[in-house]
Amino acid sequence: MLPSILSKSRNAPSPAGHRRRLRRLISSSLGRATTLPPTTAIAATPPPSTNCHLASSTHSYHHYTSILQSCVAAGSLRAGRQLHGRLLVSGLGPDTVLSTKLVDLYSACGHVGQARRLFDGMPKRNVFLWNVLIRAYAREGPHEAAVQLYYGMAEHGVEPDNFTYPLVLKACAALLDLETGREVHERVSGTRWGQDVFVCAGVVDMYAKCGCVDDARAVFDGIAVRDAVVWNSMIAAYGQNGRPMEALSLCRDMASNGVGPTIATLVSTISAAADAAALPRGRELHGFGWRRGFGRQDKLKTSLLDMYAKSGWVQVARVLFEQLMKRELVSWNAMICGYGMHGHADEALELFNKMRGDAQVTPDNITFVGVLSACNHGGMVEEAREFFGLMVDVYSIKPTVQHYTCLVDVLGHTGRFEEAYDLIKGMSIKPDSGIWGALLNGCKIHKNVELGELALQKLIELEPEDAGNYVHLSNIYAQSGKWENAARVRKLMTNRGLKKILACSWIELKGKTHGFLVGDASHPRSDEIYEELERLEGLMSDAGYVPDTMPVFHNVDDDEKRNMVRSHSERLAIAFGLISTPPGTKLLVTKNLRVCEDCHVVIKLISQIVQREIIIRDVNRYHHFVNGECSCKDYW
Repeated sequence: MLPSILSKSRNAPSPAGHRRRLRRLISSSLGRATTLPPTTAIAATPPPSTNCHLASSTHSYHHYTSILQSCVAAGSLRAGRQLHGRLLVSGLGPDTVLSTKLVDLYSACGHVGQARRLFDGMPKRNVFLWNVLIRAYAREGPHEAAVQLYYGMAEHGVEPDNFTYPLVLKACAALLDLETGREVHERVSGTRWGQDVFVCAGVVDMYAKCGCVDDARAVFDGIAVRDAVVWNSMIAAYGQNGRPMEALSLCRDMASNGVGPTIATLVSTISAAADAAALPRGRELHGFGWRRGFGRQDKLKTSLLDMYAKSGWVQVARVLFEQLMKRELVSWNAMICGYGMHGHADEALELFNKMRGDAQVTPDNITFVGVLSACNHGGMVEEAREFFGLMVDVYSIKPTVQHYTCLVDVLGHTGRFEEAYDLIKGMSIKPDSGIWGALLNGCKIHKNVELGELALQKLIELEPEDAGNYVHLSNIYAQSGKWENAARVRKLMTNRGLKKILACSWIELKGKTHGFLVGDASHPRSDEIYEELERLEGLMSDAGYVPDTMPVFHNVDDDEKRNMVRSHSERLAIAFGLISTPPGTKLLVTKNLRVCEDCHVVIKLISQIVQREIIIRDVNRYHHFVNGECSCKDYW
């Protein structure tokens, strides 16, 4: 069990409270009858008045300072602008303290250009002022301006502090500027801030965003005292770079080191559990979050619904979605994408229409990835075209390779090769391997050798070391009975030193992951696994099942083909799951390649024979097998 050292903190004043206090201060300082100058007067800063004894009094000065601070806290741009105009008339415009607060106000309200003009006109600029503007650029952009200001500090003899470094590192991460990030890291390592937890967390995050996870881990390991912020940064680094199991392991290390997980810890770790298809770990974290009082937080619920959707528990995900107090765009996206990846196209499109209609939430590019994915997995060609046009023409969203890939995939699946190829040729961006891979997959399904050869040529140009591309074309030749061409492609692979990716399936039971290869006999319960498969094959034969050897693209006799098919890795994982869990238990198996046609038929039969729900998460999509049927409706 994870330890809890969470403590209650005082609630910060609400924005409404800030606004009420602000009105009282303005009323008492300026008077209700005071007419403030128009906001157009703030563009320039006049010289201080020589007759401003009233305005420069200590009482008025402190009132102005207090009002500006309240404006910043409440995000009250209008009141701040009025007060800015008052200061200019009264002669306090050039005051360093007041100007700093104005820069802070404009930055906080997103008016970075006005903040920069004030900043540039100030003769004295302390480190706090530099940090305020760097923070604005790091948050709002352009991120290059944050880096330029950082270098400008040195030119003006201002030493960065423990607030400066995390901000400029954040800008470097956004720019994927590893060179500058390393330079900042080297500089801060030689200062007293080298072991500051926020600075170290910024360095870890920068390396992670730039894809240098091992560098991030080296920094993490060198930190003497790690708080939750540092641990969270490293956990997120693993999760964001496709190493979810290491993220889960680090979360346990965090707990064993006596550091209490925060909501950020849970969100990152649950996301890692989703990516790793580690449903038992995700459920443990779900229970922990509820026990520790995080259950009402929408951030946690959103991460949980994403995890359950990716683990095949779409109904549970929908329950969590309905429990959200406020449904943000990220929540709608998670649920729509969840439906889409499982082939529940009708539910995904219904939710999308509800999002745009009743909820009045504007979709973004991620929303349309989910919608187009749903259309793709549901074989909805006309709907895919319609939503693609809606995205471009109505919402002015520029298509990404993900959007194009979904559309090319559904066109290729349905044999519309001319339209798919024309779409690729007319793309506004350069097609990547995903685009040509989707076209090649369609060619494999429909045995289109000519276009398949073209797609492979493009893939080899983009990914010359990916053996899977050659295997695809070899399989297309084999399906068409062109064994000599298939052998030629495989010989080309051998000459280039390329090896086919081994098919692997895995299942997690009682916190342990069990992996299987094709024909695997290395598992301690291997004899029991094959006995279970033989038992099931006998029952399937009685029901009329005959093995389909078409997925075996080798020029061997039929008996050998049948033996190769019946020991596919997903069947071994399912058999192990059946003998290791009580009747009725849902099974989740993950495979690194596409499920073959014969295994798809077999798993449908197994789900009917054993009366279990079996979920297969292959490289392309999810398959839900229940009572002899699959959620993909035999379209995948």
